[in-house]
This record gives sequence, structure tokens and C-alpha cells, in this order.
Amino acid sequence: MTEPHVDQEQPLISHLVELRQRLLNSVLVILAVFLGLFYFANDLYEWLSAPLTALLPEGTSMIATDVTSPFFAPFKLTLVAAIFVAMPFMLHQAWAFIAPGLYRHEKRLAIPLLLSSIVLFYLGIAFAYFVVFPLIFGFFTSVGPENVAMMTDISSYLNFVLKLFFAFGIVFEIPVATLLMVWSGITDVQSLASKRAYVIVGCFVIGMLLTPPDIISQSLLAVPMWLLFECGLLMARLTPRNRREPTEGEEADSEA
Repeated sequence: MTEPHVDQEQPLISHLVELRQRLLNSVLVILAVFLGLFYFANDLYEWLSAPLTALLPEGTSMIATDVTSPFFAPFKLTLVAAIFVAMPFMLHQAWAFIAPGLYRHEKRLAIPLLLSSIVLFYLGIAFAYFVVFPLIFGFFTSVGPENVAMMTDISSYLNFVLKLFFAFGIVFEIPVATLLMVWSGITDVQSLASKRAYVIVGCFVIGMLLTPPDIISQSLLAVPMWLLFECGLLMARLTPRNRREPTEGEEADSEA
């Protein structure tokens, strides 16, 4: 009488074992990348702080207000950098876990979306570093009182830039999210286009929540969000979603 119960539980257990193994693989890769980068931790921090230090007045520098900051700030940066570098492998592990449950036409759709998600995430980080940081730090270093020397704490700076990195990396996924919403049938292009005014307001609200409390960084996040939304609408128009039902061969491929 217990055999049916065992047959029902076994697939769940096997999936959990596979999930644990793939999570372990991801952690091991992150650890390997971290160990490889840790020797260059201070160099990484110098590269990260270059947009600010290049604009500091002569005779000033960044400071450490905590005894442990000179060690833990580069340590934290190296760990986050290891996660960023290992992101393609982590997404590949996630893809390998969910792919057996997809139909063949869904796999053909998911692979380009997966690759574009990785590229867009890195583009968001690059946009923040090369475009946003020089503008923000140029503004902040120029508006302070003349008798106040700007000497930023290294931990505060790291937290500031990492927050912007994650914000812009996630925001640059908007075209993919828009395509998924249209292709999954949650909404359509016409409905999204008719709500453009609400989307623009929402972009500025999100920019206010995800960035530091200044109008420059908020606008530098909100405007790209709106443009990326428009790009997603354009791609959704050019690539209409496939409405056909899966064939028997695709059903067999999914079940396998």
C-alpha cells in the first residue's frame, strides 16, 4: 500500500537532490573565482574608486573611519565581483535545472532570453560605471562648500556604488521582462503602450527608491528605464508571440 506514496515522493526527492547539487556547484565556482581575485582585492578597489578619486581636490583622498575597513571593504568587493563573474555559470545551472520541464519551442525561446539577460545585466553595470558615476561624482565634488574637504569613507563609497550597480543591472533587464509579459499572455503591446504615462511615473518612483536621494542619480536611472521599456515594446512588436499548441513530439520531449 505504501508503494504509490514512494513513487510520488521519489521525483520530488530527486529534484531536491539535483537542486542542491547545482547550488553547490555555483557556490564552488564563486569560491574559486573569489580565491583567484582576492590577491588583486586592493587593485579592484582602486579601479572601482577611480571615478571619485579622479575628481577629488588636490591633497585629499578617501579615508577609513573603521579599523577593519581597509580589509573588509576590498574583501566585500572581491566577493561581489566573484558573484558577478560567476553569474553566467549560475544562470546556466538554473537553466539546466528547469530545461527538462520545457517544451522544445520554449527552449528555443528561453536560450536567447537567457543570453540577453546576462548581456543586459553587464551592460547596466558598465553604464553605471562609465556614464553615471562620473556625472554623479562630478556634481557632488563641485557643489560642496569651499572650506569643506571631501574625504569619503571607503566602506560608505563601496555600499553606494554596489547599490547603483545592482539597481542598473536589474533595470537593464526591463526589455526581457517586457517580452516575457507579452509572450506569456499577461498583457499585450497595445495595453502596455496605452499605459506609457503611468510607466514613466513609475520609473521615476522606482528611481527614487533604488538610488540615493538626489535628483541626478534618480533621473539617470529613471530615463534609461523608460527607454528600455520602449525597446521592449519595439522588440515585442517585431517578434509576436507563438500561440500554437505544442505538438506530441514536443510534449514527449518535455516529459523526457
